[in-house]
Amino acid sequence: MQKVHSRDGTSIAFDTYGEGPAVVLVDGALCYRDSGPSAPLAKMLAPNFTVYTYDRRGRGDSGDTAPWSTEREVEDLDAIIRAAGGSAYVYGISSGAALALEAANSGLPIKKLVLYEAPFIVDDSRAPIANDFLPRLKQMVADDRRGDAVKAFMKLVGVPSFGIAIMRLLPVWKKLKAVAHTLPYDIGLLAGTQNGKPLSPRRWSAATVPTLVADGGKSPAWIRNGMRALSLVLPNATYHTVEGQTHMLSAKAITPVLEEYFR
Repeated sequence: MQKVHSRDGTSIAFDTYGEGPAVVLVDGALCYRDSGPSAPLAKMLAPNFTVYTYDRRGRGDSGDTAPWSTEREVEDLDAIIRAAGGSAYVYGISSGAALALEAANSGLPIKKLVLYEAPFIVDDSRAPIANDFLPRLKQMVADDRRGDAVKAFMKLVGVPSFGIAIMRLLPVWKKLKAVAHTLPYDIGLLAGTQNGKPLSPRRWSAATVPTLVADGGKSPAWIRNGMRALSLVLPNATYHTVEGQTHMLSAKAITPVLEEYFR
């Protein structure tokens, strides 16, 4: 493990794998270096790239300086890119894709960008997120009801009740509760993109970096509609479907996509 400091002084922990051009992986909600898809993916990419995985603020071994904002998370990613030599390829998944997109729009030195299934709701194929969800989630965190916060988020993303009940009995539940306080950060990153309305063609107009917008062939219609819509509003984007995959994307399936695009 290594650490860098973000602009506001927050310590951000990261690991590196392999040797070659720099690739930074940006996790989604509840994931960090020791829990989630980044480490297995980094190991598969390591023969061809130097891969950076990091704990987003508030997770794992990273700090959590208040107040949180999207801008601070972008600065955290900027610190990792600087540690990687000043520029990098970037891959983001789920809310991590939304963060990576905001970073590109802010002008971070990103060579190429791959965004997998940012959870944008752009039409009526899924109900929009309730306006009171984020305040309720923040209150659960403030009351130290971490398990309730994780449960509310799992319901939001469509995990059935029996699935949540099983997860509560497994060791992973402790890891999820440990980072439950960061769930409002992920919902905050998605502000304005989960209301069932078309994406603004101006919101990310400065994100001119070559971008691959990807989804899974077995993912629900609403998230695939969102990715197609995103590919159409970005200045320099290509749309791609990873066949046979869902939001729980396998490292084996996405590795060749990244290897080809980041050449």
